[in-house]
Amino acid sequence: MSLSGFGQHRCRQRRAGARGGRFEREYRVEAGEQPSPHGLEGASSWLEMADGQRLFIRDWPRPQARGAVLIVHGLGEHSGRYARLAHWFNQRGYAVRSYDQRGHGRSPGQRGALRHGDDLLADLASVYADHAGTLAQAPVLLGHSMGGLVALRAVLDGAIVPSALVLSSPALRSWAPPRLITLARVLSRIAPRLPLRNGLDPDKLSHEPQVVADYRRDPLRHSWITPRLAHFIFSDGAACIADGARLALPTLLLVADSDGLVDSAGSRAFARVAAATGQLTTRYFATLYHELFNEAEPGRSQVLMQLGDWLGRQLRD
Repeated sequence: MSLSGFGQHRCRQRRAGARGGRFEREYRVEAGEQPSPHGLEGASSWLEMADGQRLFIRDWPRPQARGAVLIVHGLGEHSGRYARLAHWFNQRGYAVRSYDQRGHGRSPGQRGALRHGDDLLADLASVYADHAGTLAQAPVLLGHSMGGLVALRAVLDGAIVPSALVLSSPALRSWAPPRLITLARVLSRIAPRLPLRNGLDPDKLSHEPQVVADYRRDPLRHSWITPRLAHFIFSDGAACIADGARLALPTLLLVADSDGLVDSAGSRAFARVAAATGQLTTRYFATLYHELFNEAEPGRSQVLMQLGDWLGRQLRD
């Protein structure tokens, strides 16, 4: 992610309230697809973490599912933005779960803030354990952007062991200059919850104008970050690259080479380190922007074709 505005705009934080719902309903089912039994928004529930934090859970179930997928969203967004991807998985026999990370979407708390540096990792471990306990086999884990970083770090640490891992534009390296990375480290100690603008440019999400317009008017997304969260992203992104040789399960890395929010050089560096494990498959998309699953056609279909082919190989293996 860019985080180019980190430290530049201190503003009063607005907490997301109980607004929302209209945005998720605006996702459309593609021609020939059938909606989930619970509709485009999915079935909602809540899960309480060990520290009392409640997380909003969203499920898109699939009767007689061949497998399951757990999706981890990125910075400033929420699980509802993955409705169309969830229905793509439903059509291929997968049940899907996602959740709003703390400080995001409908989950309560200061926007973009953490109580502890490893909160997002602990949350994923809890959500994963709750979900996997209901399944006959371990789910596929899919993380996008910051969610890709959280997913990869949890896997490399051995905190969770999904059947396979999919990383979409993971936030392994930022466009932020070294002085801002240093500032985040310092402020994470003295003002860890200071609300700051994250500097992400919505125009760099996708070539599809409707995706950008929907994002801008989405009442559940936010533009905030705090020093503790920024430091987690910067430090753990670098650590994931360094620990790439520890990758121990089948992983698909999807890289947007025209990404203006995440520096794709981080994914390339991770791919070089992880190559020796024999577990990593990497696909590069030269002209596509950050949100590969929300790109304009034919780009989106090309990405989904690669994902579908890879998933098929995992099932055969």
